[in-house]
Amino acid sequence: MTEPALPELEGDRSVLLVDDDRSFLLRLARAMEARGFEVATAESVADGLAHVESNAPAYAVVDMRLGDGSGLDVISALKRSRPGARAVVLTGYGNIATAVTAVKLGAVDYLAKPADADDVMAALMAGGDHKPQPPENPMSADRVRWEHIQRVYELCGRNVSETARRLSMHRRTLQRILAKRAPR
Repeated sequence: MTEPALPELEGDRSVLLVDDDRSFLLRLARAMEARGFEVATAESVADGLAHVESNAPAYAVVDMRLGDGSGLDVISALKRSRPGARAVVLTGYGNIATAVTAVKLGAVDYLAKPADADDVMAALMAGGDHKPQPPENPMSADRVRWEHIQRVYELCGRNVSETARRLSMHRRTLQRILAKRAPR
């Protein structure tokens, strides 16, 4: 199935993939090449920014949290270099505030990991008023809660007491949650 090209990007199938998860990055790169894209990859914000400066792509798929900063910096630079470019933000730590920020900076969609190539392709090629289909297997509410707790825990430097205070929960309750496996 071939998706319709958007008028301002017609003929240009260049895509930049930025993610610090190397195995995911390589799988997505192969999948996008199989769909007819000219793929460039980067594993850090610095590499992504360098690629945007040298050759701004028509499309980008950028991880939100990278080892050296925020993927939103890459989105912002891409929109300055090539205003018609379409970008999708991927993240394992989704929340409404970052989704709004990503869209304000020019991202066309915000997908939770793990996203497959079909989800990414649908988001990149969706028209202006077209809304993507809801995911077949969305994260459970328990998983979303667990992801949020993990994110705050990491942002607090893995300090249990500070994390518990910020989440307004008892420290022992938080310790029990952190000791368990991630829910499905």
